Amino acid sequence: MIKVLVVEDSPVVRELLIHILSADPDIRVISTAHDGEEALEAVRRYRPDVITMDIHMPKMDGLEATRRIMETDPTPIVIVSGSEDPQEVVTTFDAIEAGALAMLRRPAGIGHPDHKATASELVQTVKLMSEVKVVRRWTRTRDTAPAPRSAKMGLARESAQVQIVAIGASTGGPPVLHTILSGLPKDFSVPILIVQHMATGFIHGFVEWLAHSTSLPIHVAMHGEPLFPGHVYMAPDAFQMKVERGGRITLTRDKPEKGLCPSVSCLFRSVAEVYGCNAVAGLLSGMGRDGAEELRLLKEKGAVTFAQDKDSSVVYGMPGEAIKLNAATFVLSPDKIPAVLVNLANHRGKNIDGV
Repeated sequence: MIKVLVVEDSPVVRELLIHILSADPDIRVISTAHDGEEALEAVRRYRPDVITMDIHMPKMDGLEATRRIMETDPTPIVIVSGSEDPQEVVTTFDAIEAGALAMLRRPAGIGHPDHKATASELVQTVKLMSEVKVVRRWTRTRDTAPAPRSAKMGLARESAQVQIVAIGASTGGPPVLHTILSGLPKDFSVPILIVQHMATGFIHGFVEWLAHSTSLPIHVAMHGEPLFPGHVYMAPDAFQMKVERGGRITLTRDKPEKGLCPSVSCLFRSVAEVYGCNAVAGLLSGMGRDGAEELRLLKEKGAVTFAQDKDSSVVYGMPGEAIKLNAATFVLSPDKIPAVLVNLANHRGKNIDGV
């Protein structure tokens, strides 16, 4: 039985969350809290397995409550937000940085066409997060340090030249992307394309949150726009993001792959076709296997590939599947990835140091 603490100041929403969670035989709502102060006391008293956390509350908001809980009684936290305003969503991602594991939009009410799907998403996320016993965070690097030169990464092909970086992530991915992008210098010379699985409506706020910590221009991708060196392009909601010859982005309404749109698999397959050995691609923390087979395809075409290591992954599904398939040239912790990307972009075709 998974013990859940529901933290929510709205009585109507609180009852909705209790109803959804209690309907599953594997979940028991052991207590509720109306604000952050009550949440801290409830965590100490009831020792929940998972906490669903509202952000905007009186006395103490969800961000501060998350920080306090992670400092004193680390517990898996799922942010449940009712706002899609980019400015307010930034606060939600601050809570992710503080140690919360996942974020979801508030489930639709009973009778709404989306109720069943959003309720199921909440239940499945709570179940998955209950299995995360240790919450990990990574120190972000605001200043780019010289790449360490302690271990050889290997000999790259002399004829290849990195022209694009593609990254896929899901649960646990936002703080890792934060670490990667904040560690790249403003003169990074290669465009970066990212698919981050995320609840609908949060991607613009996510981009704004990342923009505060990176010197690279970062955008939600638009159909037909050209790829510029050092720019970061995030796949938008409900579109498959691809690249086409000539260095442009294509957004399509293609059907979901593995139930996902945008899909990492779709992006990686496109990158493999257009850029082949001139690409770098990686999979970060996330559930499922999206992108794993396509990462192997990229490696077979001569691209440099990487997967996040198990110890730093909140959920080891996507990178773990890639490693099982021998799809990853390198297995890296988040803090090592920026230096590796810089060295690959600058020195492809030579012995590359950087791990």
